[in-house]
Amino acid sequence: MLKYRLISALVLIPAVIAALLWLPPVGFAITTLVVCMLAAWEWGQLSGFTSRSQRVWLAVLCGLLLAVMLFILPEYHQSASVPIIDGVLWASLAWWIVALLMVLTYPRSATAWRQSRVLRLVFGLLTIVPFFWGMVVLRNWHYDTNHYTGALWLLYVMVLVWGADSGAYVFGKMFGKHKLAPKVSPGKTWQGFLGGLLTSAIIAWIFGASTHLDIAPSVLLVCSVAAALVSVLGDLTESMFKREAGIKDSGHLIPGHGGVLDRIDSLTAAVPVFACLLLLVFRTL
Repeated sequence: MLKYRLISALVLIPAVIAALLWLPPVGFAITTLVVCMLAAWEWGQLSGFTSRSQRVWLAVLCGLLLAVMLFILPEYHQSASVPIIDGVLWASLAWWIVALLMVLTYPRSATAWRQSRVLRLVFGLLTIVPFFWGMVVLRNWHYDTNHYTGALWLLYVMVLVWGADSGAYVFGKMFGKHKLAPKVSPGKTWQGFLGGLLTSAIIAWIFGASTHLDIAPSVLLVCSVAAALVSVLGDLTESMFKREAGIKDSGHLIPGHGGVLDRIDSLTAAVPVFACLLLLVFRTL
């Protein structure tokens, strides 16, 4: 299993970086849209749709929704101040606050949505659609003046989340004793959680110190720590839905890693929240 995980990582990480740096805005948006369609396919299982045809239709409808939004918002890459996009990012912030309450009160909270496919589909939309727009908005920020500015910001968020995951794993293995959320994900510990936050803070400090950014270090630190915190929540939230669905992995597309959702669950929370804080709350960039 470890061999497959390493091989998949060695293939996927360079592919992601190449897509960030070399794909034009339209190509990157289409690639992200395909990833979101795969995520929607897997979310269908979390929503209680066991039929393959139902899940295919769910993926197709998700792709159509995102494609229509792209079509009717041709200037999305020029500014984050587009009402629909702003609304989607604010909705993401609200959704992850609700998700936090759901995780903290699980399994009692599940009684409100366990039997409702509609609610679980809404939760899926609130997870996938803001992730798509967070990716697109950050990647295309100031693309007209510098093709790589947005790519570097988005890569930074990804490295931040990957660093938090790695830090949590290392600190959890070395010092983990107290369970973080035993009813949702028994493997996670408070020691790993704090280790992941420390790793994220170090990454943020190094990034701020080594690059010339027009942003206050305190703002960068707040946005980075918030993204790291909510990335853990993204992971826990997917674990909660998988537990309710009675499955271990959201899919089997990536050898050794499970499904697409299993790989992007942290990013589905971190990317839109980071974009919302950076672009709408602090009005930076």
